[in-house]
Amino acid sequence: MTAGPGSGRVVLVTGAARGIGAATVRALCRQGHRVVAVDSCAGDAPADLPGVAYPLANRDELESLRDEAPDQVLTVIADVRDRAALDAAARTAVERLGRLDAAVAAAAVIIGGRPVWETPAAHVQSLWDVDALGVWNTAAACVPHMLAGPDPSGCRFVAVASAAGTRGLFHLTGYNMVKHAVIGLVRGLAADLTGTGVAAIAVSPGSTRTPMLAATAALYELDDVEHFTASQLTGRLIDPAEVAETIAFCCSVAGGVLTGSVVSAEGGFRG
Repeated sequence: MTAGPGSGRVVLVTGAARGIGAATVRALCRQGHRVVAVDSCAGDAPADLPGVAYPLANRDELESLRDEAPDQVLTVIADVRDRAALDAAARTAVERLGRLDAAVAAAAVIIGGRPVWETPAAHVQSLWDVDALGVWNTAAACVPHMLAGPDPSGCRFVAVASAAGTRGLFHLTGYNMVKHAVIGLVRGLAADLTGTGVAAIAVSPGSTRTPMLAATAALYELDDVEHFTASQLTGRLIDPAEVAETIAFCCSVAGGVLTGSVVSAEGGFRG
């Protein structure tokens, strides 16, 4: 990563060890920002997340990200289901880096492959706890520091939603539900922030070349993620770096005009 001319802003990113989260950390660092990179580093399919049938990111991936920009990236191992851990991560940003200007809630898991009536309640709970309450916890931990900081009018909360947040996808109803909830959360948060200058924005990617997309392919018993190109008007999968650039703009001072919005980074998704 090569640092750009940034303004010394500090951004907290969850789900930072790989995928869109890691790409977002890199994009922010290129702009010269400092980043608190947060990930659970749970590794092999965690037993306390029923339905997650693929490995999550691990500690080595998070440390490798930090090694790319050691002067800009501070790593924190924390699970977004743990509000106290996120409170501590947000405090770390302020205590170690002096401020907190933006937060990106990118942590999520994918579970599915069955219709509603065959989906175990435990699988729905896993999705709800990580993909919805994890965003809630991130906002609740970070926004108070933004409001108390030196420039609330430049502060941003960005949640990674999904094309699934505005559509219904076959055998992914639980994921549809939680991503719709993320969009509702962002819209409600934006209303709560009226008059403060802090903006809340959702970014909805389409089929993006990440480990989560590979896990989605497995749910559909597909042997290659390239099958998903059929759902993209671009005729190709999205690169995480492309989504990250959109997220980075939403984190900027100029991104404030997008508050309450769902920004499509779907690549013409038509699934």
